[in-house]
Amino acid sequence: MAKKIKDTDYLAISTRIRAMENGLLNRERLEQLLDAHTEEDVSKLLQECGYPDLDPHHPDAMDAAIAAVREDTFRDLADGMPDTRYLDFFRVEYDYHNAKAALKASALDKRPDGMFSGLGRVAAADVAEALRTGDYDNLPGKLGLALAEAKEVLETTRDPQLSDITLDRYMYADLCGVADETGSAFLQNYLKIRIDAENLRALVRTLRMGRNADFLRVALLDGGTIDAESVLAVANGASMAELYAPTPLAAAAERGAEAVKGANLTAFEKCCDDAVMETLSAAQFVPFGDAPLIGYLAAKETEYRNLRILLSGRAAGLSADVIRTRLRAGYV
Repeated sequence: MAKKIKDTDYLAISTRIRAMENGLLNRERLEQLLDAHTEEDVSKLLQECGYPDLDPHHPDAMDAAIAAVREDTFRDLADGMPDTRYLDFFRVEYDYHNAKAALKASALDKRPDGMFSGLGRVAAADVAEALRTGDYDNLPGKLGLALAEAKEVLETTRDPQLSDITLDRYMYADLCGVADETGSAFLQNYLKIRIDAENLRALVRTLRMGRNADFLRVALLDGGTIDAESVLAVANGASMAELYAPTPLAAAAERGAEAVKGANLTAFEKCCDDAVMETLSAAQFVPFGDAPLIGYLAAKETEYRNLRILLSGRAAGLSADVIRTRLRAGYV
């Protein structure tokens, strides 16, 4: 029988994470990047936070550099992590990204190499090979089942959106499986708010497009705190504000109702992401255990996204005020 992992087993890595949190791109550092007068100033600030030169004028190279930083973080934390399944949780999304890339490349008869990520649980080349041969047995978790079904959906409907929805549904089922295996209540709660946010996004998009509950049903995910039938009821006329009022997504639902009536989706999407991050922020008050580890890894994902938004916005000549409205809430 495997030894049960206790919170005290995380003492050492929790101490390391507290130190590493000091290097996160917090609001103050993001403001410094927004106000930087030259690209040299931006580069210097990023180097202080452990980033190499990032050139937003070459997005592929920038993404590759950020991916390398992300992989270094995974590798660094894996050395002192009592349970590496927490890393698997954060790698799952990249497996499914690679599955989408492989399917699209196959449908277009193109090589998918440039679309692949190297951050998954399994090599991207193995995903592509499984798709080519139809042998999915060696893929982790539910990835094999997902890829087989998504391929069938794409071949039957010729609709890439339905294929992506299939993969997304399996991805969240896979995430639920990993979270359940760890036994971490904090990780499970983090995943539930993510699923609730995704379902709210699907609801708002459906209503905004004038589609009905039958269309929405296909996109809804299982595993959140709000059941699918309650979300579907909103598509049939129930109050969105009332459904989400007791949840961390109350403000996002208000923005969502505005978006349904034609307001810009950007503020709504940001509000959903900020609600998830606010839930994670509780990890900052946990002295040791798995919560600081989960919180830090999720915070880094938000940091990478903010970095892309900020650098791409600067390269496009957007004002600091415009970029600021698009940045997600940070962890610290």
